[in-house]
Amino acid sequence: MLKVSNIEVVYSDVILVLRGVSLEVQKGQVVSLLGANGAGKSTTLKALSGLLVSQQGKVTRGAIEFEGQRIDNLSADEIVRLGIVQVIEGRPLFRHLSVEENLLTGALFRSASNAVLKSDLEQVYHFFPRLLSMRHRTSGYLSGGEQQMVVIGRALMAKPKLMLLDEPSLGLAPLLVKDIFDIIKRINQESGMSLLIVEQNANVALKTADYAYVMENGRVVLDGAAEQLAENADIKEFYLGLTSVGERKSYRDVKHYKRRKRWLG
Repeated sequence: MLKVSNIEVVYSDVILVLRGVSLEVQKGQVVSLLGANGAGKSTTLKALSGLLVSQQGKVTRGAIEFEGQRIDNLSADEIVRLGIVQVIEGRPLFRHLSVEENLLTGALFRSASNAVLKSDLEQVYHFFPRLLSMRHRTSGYLSGGEQQMVVIGRALMAKPKLMLLDEPSLGLAPLLVKDIFDIIKRINQESGMSLLIVEQNANVALKTADYAYVMENGRVVLDGAAEQLAENADIKEFYLGLTSVGERKSYRDVKHYKRRKRWLG
């Protein structure tokens, strides 16, 4: 469904952030993109959704294809109409609007009938029953977990084929994180929607995903089936905290990662 081939991203014409990133998302697949702060994960999502322009960024090399169509030269609204929707980090809402009004903004570009919108809202409330009881509440007064539900629900109202989620666990209590990721998995299983999730909580991300990529310093340094990566000794050390860690290592210093860099050719 999505194919990213050797892309480079530059901000303000001088700052090179992505250095030859390649990845794929198959139809109906959940893919996680792991890495520390500054690895280039959020920039990768913005390259896919067309939001780089708002931050003076651009794809300067490589290609992004969605369902066989080149999209790295398209605007953000054109990309949304093709079926890619990003849930931005930080849970941005129209805070003065109610929960249901926020949800409906996700469908503004679709020109759907009232009957269709009602059906779509019912589907959102199916995944997030908590939102139904607070649909008339002003969204600015919601808790962090409730706001996360709203922004995911708003993205669902756009009827995406591929949803991009940027740090859905950020700032949430562990129990809420589990709830959010359980719902994300249900959305994938019940609707068949593909998801690409940027996440620092590697434990929950690998339990949810089918496949995962690890980024460091603007490059993909490791990828594989999520179950296999969860058992990888270096992933356990750097991300899962399951072994004792002395001085922090770089992936470039670990022999396992000194493999042929497929994203370079």
